[in-house]
Amino acid sequence: MMNFNKYKKGYFMPPVKSLKWTEKDAVEKAPVWCSVDLRDGNQALVVPMSLEEKLEFFVYLCKLGFKEIEVGFPAASETEYLFLRRLIEDNLIPDDVTIQVLTQAREHIIKKTFEALDGAKKAIVHVYNSTSVAQREQVFKKSKEEIKQIAIDGAKLLKRLADETEGNFRFEYSPESFTGTEPEYALEVCNAVIDVWEPTPEKKVIINLPVTVEMSMPHVYASQIEYMSDNMKCRENVILSLHPHNDRGCGVADTELGLLAGADRVEGTLFGNGERTGNVDIVTLALNMFTHGVDPCLDFSDMPDVVSTYERLTGMKVDPRQPYGGKLVFAAFSGSHQDAIAKGMKCREEATDNTWTVPYLPIDPKDLGREYEGDVIRINSQSGKGGIGFLMEQRFGYNIPKKMREDFGYMVKGVSDHLHKELQPDEIFNIFKDNYINIETPVKMLEAHFEQKNGIIAHITLEKDGGQVILTGNGNGRLDAVTNAFGDFLSGKYTIETYEEHAVSTGSNSKACAYIGLSDAYGNVTWGVGIHDDIINASIIALISAINRTISKND
Repeated sequence: MMNFNKYKKGYFMPPVKSLKWTEKDAVEKAPVWCSVDLRDGNQALVVPMSLEEKLEFFVYLCKLGFKEIEVGFPAASETEYLFLRRLIEDNLIPDDVTIQVLTQAREHIIKKTFEALDGAKKAIVHVYNSTSVAQREQVFKKSKEEIKQIAIDGAKLLKRLADETEGNFRFEYSPESFTGTEPEYALEVCNAVIDVWEPTPEKKVIINLPVTVEMSMPHVYASQIEYMSDNMKCRENVILSLHPHNDRGCGVADTELGLLAGADRVEGTLFGNGERTGNVDIVTLALNMFTHGVDPCLDFSDMPDVVSTYERLTGMKVDPRQPYGGKLVFAAFSGSHQDAIAKGMKCREEATDNTWTVPYLPIDPKDLGREYEGDVIRINSQSGKGGIGFLMEQRFGYNIPKKMREDFGYMVKGVSDHLHKELQPDEIFNIFKDNYINIETPVKMLEAHFEQKNGIIAHITLEKDGGQVILTGNGNGRLDAVTNAFGDFLSGKYTIETYEEHAVSTGSNSKACAYIGLSDAYGNVTWGVGIHDDIINASIIALISAINRTISKND
């Protein structure tokens, strides 16, 4: 296939084995989250956000719980510069939120950055230079010592300007293209920067190890992170940060394994927007932790609002299959899946343990502001009786008998297949109503009277073909008497195979609902449903509905 020989591994394993992270099976606490939606995410948009849109997004990120937000590259454009000044001068930054700005390790850019930061209450100045073999040899054409000196000079300038500028500043350094850098050399550069900054417990520094371009499988990145964490100077005063991109589609895995390997902090974006294939998806990371019983320290309890706000401000679209946020991520169309979910939900109602274990649903959709009937059970030609029955019960209050669900399920699937589309809940209910409930043709009940004599005698007045017919029958109960009254009316032998009843709420009222399965001599069952204020009348109407459907079948 194609010319695969032109490619080779561009990454480096650590010089010593770093595999302690393999002994852990889960991330046990949330990292420090830093949103880079307003910088890395914004620069990747076809049309970057306006100043007002960035302001609204900043406020929304604070609402979600982010305590560190990279607001831009203030030396890159006038909009970036003005946005930062607006945040500071209008006092729009909450006291518990730290803003972050990005700058290359170049003197004039660093100076412009500190001009923009003047008066900031709390800010992280994030400086970077590229250290990879490819960048050193092809872009900068500099030696390792020259590249390291760029980082050292940038670190020194940050330290000096921070002392000269009004505000409270912390420092962050990134060896850009870390994944294409020899780990021992990346460590040498980072340690040189740490020597300049001299971090303390009161003023820690951030060393950020970005997956600028994803080059390896996630376990390689984890080993690189563990090596750096184990050998970094002043590690107790260093916050080790990750900034993965998603070129190989492994951004989330890179991050989770990097956290196992010792990282403390993650930079990413909502839904993974960013250059090329994007940054790591913080929504997925946070909610993955949530499903393991870990508080992610971010609030995604109204996911529809998060999605709509993100889409409106960025112009991007959240894919229907995007983990947690996509419209279809909880949707079950398959009959077997729907049946398992419905049974799982039923077990949950009866269980004393609140632990979430419903099949096919790794998270409770309601925890994200989603609904079971509209978001989980979706009906098309692939659906089954369990899911359709679950929808009818949850949405409309009809607990359809188990044996009837198969009959109704085939009917719904047939309609969906014929129309070649998904059916909405109201469409499904209309199929149920039109085909089963209170069917009045060709026979309609006008009156029903009972007398207690030799059991129960029923007198049923019907309308048929424009005239009236009175039927009389005797039985050991009202429904039995009615059934016997219809015995001579029907050609052939029919018996009631199934009878069930329950109350169903319609608006502010509660009505009686009865289901009857009428079986012929060959075991074929025809179903009818009756709705009435009185349960006996509901039962009679259900029987007549089944009879009418039987007559229609035989005509």
